[in-house]
Amino acid sequence: MAEHPILPVPGKKNILITSALPYVNNVPHLGNIIGSTLSADVYSRFSKLRDRPTLYICGTDEYGTATETRALEAGITPQALCDEFHVKHKAVYDWFDIAFDHFGRTTTKAQTDIVQDAFLKLYEKGFLEERTTTQPYCEKHEGFLADRFVEGTCPRPGCGYEDARGDQCDKCGNLLDPFELINPKCKIDGAAPVPRDTAHIFLKLDKLQPDIQSWFERASKEGNWSSNGIAITKAWLDGGLEGRSITRDMKWGVPVPLAGFEKKVIYVWFDACFGYPSITANYTDQWEKWWKNPNEVSLYQFMGKDNVPFHTVIFPGSIIGAEGDKWTKLHTLSTSEYLNYENTKFSKSRGVGVFGDTAKDTGVGPSVWRYYLLANRPETGDTQFEWAGFAAANNNELLANLGNFVNRVIKFVNAKLGGVVPEFSASYTDESFDFPAWIAGVNALLGEYNTEMELVHLRAGLKKMMEISSQGNLLLQYRLDNANLAAHPERTKTVIGLALNLSSLLASIASPYIPGTSDSIVRQLDSKLGFIPETWDPEILKPGHKIGKAEYLFTRIDDKKIVEWKERYGGTQASRAAEEAAKEALKKKKQEDKDKKKAKKAAKKTAEAGAEAEGGAPLVAETPKTAATEEFKSLPIREKGKPEEK
Repeated sequence: MAEHPILPVPGKKNILITSALPYVNNVPHLGNIIGSTLSADVYSRFSKLRDRPTLYICGTDEYGTATETRALEAGITPQALCDEFHVKHKAVYDWFDIAFDHFGRTTTKAQTDIVQDAFLKLYEKGFLEERTTTQPYCEKHEGFLADRFVEGTCPRPGCGYEDARGDQCDKCGNLLDPFELINPKCKIDGAAPVPRDTAHIFLKLDKLQPDIQSWFERASKEGNWSSNGIAITKAWLDGGLEGRSITRDMKWGVPVPLAGFEKKVIYVWFDACFGYPSITANYTDQWEKWWKNPNEVSLYQFMGKDNVPFHTVIFPGSIIGAEGDKWTKLHTLSTSEYLNYENTKFSKSRGVGVFGDTAKDTGVGPSVWRYYLLANRPETGDTQFEWAGFAAANNNELLANLGNFVNRVIKFVNAKLGGVVPEFSASYTDESFDFPAWIAGVNALLGEYNTEMELVHLRAGLKKMMEISSQGNLLLQYRLDNANLAAHPERTKTVIGLALNLSSLLASIASPYIPGTSDSIVRQLDSKLGFIPETWDPEILKPGHKIGKAEYLFTRIDDKKIVEWKERYGGTQASRAAEEAAKEALKKKKQEDKDKKKAKKAAKKTAEAGAEAEGGAPLVAETPKTAATEEFKSLPIREKGKPEEK
């Protein structure tokens, strides 16, 4: 529990922010980061710099079949797997300067209590029912399969994607039934699943549709939802909602609180979104002030488009059915399309692309990564991560624009004015430059920045920030040098005073995007990070204020590094892992052959000794167990056609 938790303030604009809970069983890639956690972090920082009570909640989604299966393959408990990857996730987000107010997890008592409470309320109100269903069952490893653990060819006309999952096709986006797949196979061991009957609890979304529809039509307009979020939700509703199973035959999950269902758990479709309030409940015991306070709190949610239906149909339907209008429901939805890697797709399961824990290996700091990802945020269509574009964003935008402006004025003041803000007035006029018009232009851009940010147009907001920085370079052009200081001291000192104050403004408006860079600017100015204003005050830093020493905000990326990174990351991580796995397998095979030869020699000696002793034929000795043979037998089964994980 937080000692001094952030809580809503009556009468103020209280903002509750969530980013889609990352699934715990793998390290996030850049597409995951920009799709939810980084985007939410930008808006959270902006909201706080607008002086609003703001709470940003996230955490690892830890229940489900994927965790249980991977733990089985690794020979550890699901909890141990979750403990390991929760730490890995947090380390990645910490490196990217993502400032959650609380980063929790779903494997908690609070999660169980909140999920079961909502489940039982829905059951009592007639929104749940028991049905007997036919589920895919793997006879090879003797277990029911979650839909996503059945893979095959997509049956939709014109698609035919060969790696479609039993719940959804990643290529065409259609929801699927595992038995619709062509040539279905178990993802764990490659066996063909067979149908088997089992009883499950269904959420009657069809009965809840009128309330969901009414809420959606109102909320999507009031909250200015992303167009893709609206389209995806509308497609679900227009197609007519049907009951969906919310329980599964497995052990790892929130137990179903009904007699006769002791060996089943509540499925991720129902469970995961309740992670937001349960994580908040582990942050403060006053969590309901955020989550059951619809008149005082606005909920902003960030996610990739594949997560939309869970947040706009299933979760709202669940809380409406459980407690009507008591819950704080989604106000603004910000969804992203896909970020691709050098004209191919990132993939957790196939290890394609740069992952969160490898970005730092380039030696390039978090600000540059954040800037490039946000400048290429896939808001209305898919975008590409490209190394050439990454270097260009650093060299031609950050370094040449923002870095050049701040460094130039700070160094000049330290070198020529003893590091002291000179006497100046923002009302100064001069025939050679229209200072009042320049200040008005900065304020016009600031107004546009605030408008874009309020609408969660993050790419547009970043563009406005850089345009304001360009105004700084315009101010300095031909006006900041020794000759001007000697010939036009009053004008030059006005330029310096305005430039230093613009640097202070830039620190604030850049902070949501590149907080590490903003911290450096604030250090150089020896000031504090100010709130983002409606109107810029160009005299915040007063004459006589002593600034700090200059620091380089960015360094140039050499073209040779692009070649190096393309070579290092050019192959998929899957191919690199396959290469390492092949080397390891060869090493084990050599050791196994060596052990077999030793065993054969030992058997021969034993047989010869026995023959000499008894005068008979040589005996055949049983091959002894060795460390290598036993290790080989215990290797986890891998997916057919896919490399083993290192």
